[in-house]
Amino acid sequence: MAMRDEILQQPERLEALLGDGPAEAAAIVRSIAGRFQHVVVAARGSSDNAARYAQYLWGIHNRLVVTLAAPSIFSRYGARPSLEGALVVAVSQSGQSPDLIEVVSAAAGQGAPTIAITNDVHSPLAGVSDFVMWMRAGEERAVAATKTYTASLTAVALLSDAMDPGAGLVDDLRRVPAAVAAALDDEDHVAEVAAALAAETACAVLGRGYHYATAFEWALKLEELAYIVAQPHSTADFEHGPRAMVGAGFPVLAAVADGPLFAEAAALLEDLRIDRRATTVAITNRGDLGATHLLRIDADIAERCAPIVGIVPAQLFSHHIAIAKGHDPDNPRGLEKVTRTR
Repeated sequence: MAMRDEILQQPERLEALLGDGPAEAAAIVRSIAGRFQHVVVAARGSSDNAARYAQYLWGIHNRLVVTLAAPSIFSRYGARPSLEGALVVAVSQSGQSPDLIEVVSAAAGQGAPTIAITNDVHSPLAGVSDFVMWMRAGEERAVAATKTYTASLTAVALLSDAMDPGAGLVDDLRRVPAAVAAALDDEDHVAEVAAALAAETACAVLGRGYHYATAFEWALKLEELAYIVAQPHSTADFEHGPRAMVGAGFPVLAAVADGPLFAEAAALLEDLRIDRRATTVAITNRGDLGATHLLRIDADIAERCAPIVGIVPAQLFSHHIAIAKGHDPDNPRGLEKVTRTR
């Protein structure tokens, strides 16, 4: 069971990244200091969700405008939008995707500094990038990204800390491996909740702020492993129309962290559970959330680090609901480990 094995490896792999990663991130940031005013992130799949985390973390913590690249503009249309003042960051566990390589190559041609966040320091993407932030996740054999996803988020956070080392982010990150281990200890409960929803074929997945990335990554895991139509939304966007689809028993999954967005998300989930009679499942570091099912993570984990820990119950949930449906999470149909989009 490659996927489950790799889920369980995450505490040790994150410890490895937190060992040498801070110095690596600091060296990269010293080399690019003063060379950029905003960031463009190129990614696909789970790495796109790591990019969403970067939008919030680098936006809030480092006060940077962060945009997501549309790689086909470069690779299919042959256009070269101006990257003046940009730092271009490509996130890819394999470093093999031709369209991401095209974005980085175009950036290099315009003199923009480039960073590859990848698990393969010898990959083509690493070769065309000025700097490489190595995930240190070890070989990932499962088709579904798990440990490379949490490593991607942690690499993003280490770069953020290096850009503003006085805000204590690295101290928050050092609490993450133990919090991930604690989340893994709750696997039996997660499996029970997943089995209770095994008959479902569609759901909504909600998150906002830092956990916007978690909503998208949880939805992706449900789609690729359990073949559930899972629609991710921010809680704010969900209020602008999609909530109309919720009826009795409809599953609404959410990742909710303690912070300025908690009260709003809690009120929405309570309304959906009571007034719409939805079945709600929430990953949270707060115990006072009125969901049908709670998947709890360490209450002391900082909001800005919550997505690194919060995705772990989502990974386990997706793995176990796939099994409950009779699917093999190690062999999702029609998928391969490395996808080379152009």
